[in-house]
Amino acid sequence: MKAKSGDFVLPGDELGVTEEFIPSEWTYEEEGKIKSLVVGTVSIDEKNKKISIVPKTGTPPVLEPGKVVVGEISDVRGQRASLKIDKIKDDERELVTSFMGGIHISQAQKGYLAKLTEAFRIGDLVQAKVTKVMGLDTVDLTTADEELGVLKAMCTKCRHFMEKRSNNEVVCPNCERRERRKLSVNYEG
Repeated sequence: MKAKSGDFVLPGDELGVTEEFIPSEWTYEEEGKIKSLVVGTVSIDEKNKKISIVPKTGTPPVLEPGKVVVGEISDVRGQRASLKIDKIKDDERELVTSFMGGIHISQAQKGYLAKLTEAFRIGDLVQAKVTKVMGLDTVDLTTADEELGVLKAMCTKCRHFMEKRSNNEVVCPNCERRERRKLSVNYEG
């Protein structure tokens, strides 16, 4: 499908290819194809060869750099933690689609971090800031600010929620296991 200016599109609709256009606002590139990120109308800038979407007003919120999101850690491997993004903070409306974000070890906290498992574990509820959106499953996040980080930590031994003991340590009230995390100043526990 080659979209024309004024066409109504839905998230994931193909707009064109990267040989023809540069993806711009509310679009993303996937395997050489430019797709819509939101519900809206296609806008083509022929002079600069850019294609973008004018979002439909009243549509659900969309991720963009600077937005703070809340989600659950689904995987921690090597240099990257994966976050299933549940919602945009302070916005009760559902997201357009489900997003997966990644927190690189260099973006987990200010200063040096030897192992990413000292910041996050699977099941932790995390508040993070969007730094870059490159598609539905490629959202770069940071938790370096003090209000960002783990909001609720889950014990890796017995899966109970843990209580805060210090700036970067939590303890399980059930099995008394102590673990390290990159805690938000808004930690709930």
